[in-house]
Amino acid sequence: MNVKHIGRRNITVGSVILYFTLTILIFICLYPFLNVIAYSLSGYNAVLSGRVTFYPIDFNLSAYKQILGRTQIWVAMRTTLLVTLMGTATSLVLTIFAAYALSRNYLPGRSFFTGLILFTMYFSGGIIPTFLVVKGLGLFDTLGALFIPQAVNVFNFIVMRTFFRELPKSLEEAAKIDGASEFQVLFKVVLPLSLPIIATISLFYAVGYWNSYFDALLYIQDPDKYTLQLRLRSLLFGEELNTSGRPNLEGIGTEVMSQSLKMATVAVSTIPIIVVYPWLQKYFVKGVMIGSIKG
Repeated sequence: MNVKHIGRRNITVGSVILYFTLTILIFICLYPFLNVIAYSLSGYNAVLSGRVTFYPIDFNLSAYKQILGRTQIWVAMRTTLLVTLMGTATSLVLTIFAAYALSRNYLPGRSFFTGLILFTMYFSGGIIPTFLVVKGLGLFDTLGALFIPQAVNVFNFIVMRTFFRELPKSLEEAAKIDGASEFQVLFKVVLPLSLPIIATISLFYAVGYWNSYFDALLYIQDPDKYTLQLRLRSLLFGEELNTSGRPNLEGIGTEVMSQSLKMATVAVSTIPIIVVYPWLQKYFVKGVMIGSIKG
């Protein structure tokens, strides 16, 4: 046996083209984010002359010092974190209960209720009726308006229901023979086996609530209740930003270009949710694939 051939892979022209194409696509996807980070960390002259590409020039943290030095940013970040946690928990609980109930073939009217939920995926009431409902329920200018009206996402419901339907029926039958109720079957049998799909759906909901901007723009009037995205909007449009190009008056002692400040605000809103991805990545692909095998 020729030892030299053990462990070797055949390199073909097709595989070279494939890897080259994937490398280009990865760079295309990463470049905008790298460009944002580079601008936010570059000096005034480098930004002004347009020399910044995907790495910082004349590295400095002046933009971040000016952004993070504002109390309003921290208050908005706390509000966004609170909405994300409450919204994700509420949405996850409602989605689990609805998906589990409608995944049982013996539930009377299962097809009818599933059809009602799917109907909302294609037809919605619109902005004005939803606004009137939120105001009529007393949710206007409250944090509840940011997650209660859109608590259940139909796509997430479909994925989770499909996952529950694919679980072995013998496990449920064995639990019921032992005297387990429906709630005991759900909490002690189904949910422990559903960690991949739960982590995946949680990530979907958390990203959605963290990035939510339009709902806060519609329903929140009190500046003390602004979410991070809404607060950063006012910064990006210059409502709260000193963009005169003069030395910073807050003690930083460096000139800060408005473009750097804007890029820093984008990075501040993006990096926290990106940090969450590695912790849930091992569940992400598995959960989506298992939950979408059959319709």
